[in-house]
Amino acid sequence: QVQLVESGGGLVQAGGSLRLSCAASTRTFSNYVIGWFRQAPGKEREFVVRISSSSTTVYADSVKDRFTISRDNAKNTVYLQMNSLKLGDTAVYYCAAGRSLRTTPEYYAYWGQGTQVTVSS
Repeated sequence: QVQLVESGGGLVQAGGSLRLSCAASTRTFSNYVIGWFRQAPGKEREFVVRISSSSTTVYADSVKDRFTISRDNAKNTVYLQMNSLKLGDTAVYYCAAGRSLRTTPEYYAYWGQGTQVTVSS
């Protein structure tokens, strides 16, 4: 069982930055693929970015060049640096852990509770 806890969400003006963190409870954290997904009201959960155990990354086109994912295996934590935030980035952001390199939610077995990111004009 893997427990994930997100933090770092909040209210930010368009163009601003936030850094989200995802802390995991498992000792085998380094073996997991960690993904970030987001869900806006009335919309389906969508893929944002994922990082593999060897730190290879895949980004959604909508966040490429604005968001950066990284992991610190010594701290069992993944970070999501979000820059140049847009109104359309407003959503609940979830981190998830799995074994697959796929980018759709069904491949991730463990999920955090989510953290709200609100971008204002």
